[in-house]
Amino acid sequence: MILKIAFFAPLAVLILSLPVHAEKIGLGDLNRYLNGLTTVEVPFTQVNADGTISKGHLFIKRPGRVRFEYDSPDRSLVIAGGGQVAIFDAKSNQPPAQYPLSRTPLSLILDANVDLARAKMVVGYVEQDATTRLAVQDPAHPGYGTIELVFTSDPVELRQWVITDDLGSQTTVILGEMQKGGNLPPSLFSITMESDKRK
Repeated sequence: MILKIAFFAPLAVLILSLPVHAEKIGLGDLNRYLNGLTTVEVPFTQVNADGTISKGHLFIKRPGRVRFEYDSPDRSLVIAGGGQVAIFDAKSNQPPAQYPLSRTPLSLILDANVDLARAKMVVGYVEQDATTRLAVQDPAHPGYGTIELVFTSDPVELRQWVITDDLGSQTTVILGEMQKGGNLPPSLFSITMESDKRK
């Protein structure tokens, strides 16, 4: 009898240590959460497609504005504002590379009104390791790529996202502790002002 208890005890510990199964967070709750994000400041860690890691600070002001400030030694800067995305290379004196924000999957969560119930927008929706993972695309332009959002519950919080671009390359952004509701000046998201500052 003692032998049987000794045999099964490690198994019981293993079962008790497994993550508790969590229900998927409902799409309605995720809509409310994303639409309730107005301004956000948060440190981030980025895992690039080539496996390198970058860190920095992220500012979001919905709708349509985001700023990625990368730490040294990178010191690059990415700004989205006025419907455009600009990539400032810290090592270059050239003007920033620009393209429409609508061509990146990040635009889907920067919309003035996020509606996850739109037809063909959600392409993946699972509960995994006590998180809800939601993959979305632009229904009108699925070729632009996808963004997979990872949420925890109680309370609902966005923890990371994975962008898969039109070439299949993946970039993961892991978010730290968010500060919400602050007053972020428009200058943070002005591509023109940043360009003038660097001349």
